[in-house]
Amino acid sequence: MKNTSMNTHLGNIVIDNEVIAQYAGSVAMESFGIVGMAGVNVKDGLVQLLKLDSMTRGITVTVVNNKLKLDFHVIVAYGVNILTVTDNLISNVKYKVEEFTGMEITKINIYVEGVKVID
Repeated sequence: MKNTSMNTHLGNIVIDNEVIAQYAGSVAMESFGIVGMAGVNVKDGLVQLLKLDSMTRGITVTVVNNKLKLDFHVIVAYGVNILTVTDNLISNVKYKVEEFTGMEITKINIYVEGVKVID
């Protein structure tokens, strides 16, 4: 279990990285064109659409010098402009996660692992 810790004049604040990943995932799912998070099996090279309760497996949170770096493995909707979707995702996640945690995000990497046709 990895934690993010901040010191304030009133004491320490510790946020589990899983909490940050869960929040970032919920923000990502609100973004237009994102179908879901992708679980990547490196051994087999398989990509699968993750269910909402396990979407944090598609997000990696790294903390260096009290600054966040987020990696998203996503599946996008068929027919959308990937650049527009990812730009929207980056701006939404950056604003909302920084507001939520009070920490600066230095980098957001997005790995588009697949495309899915939406009914």
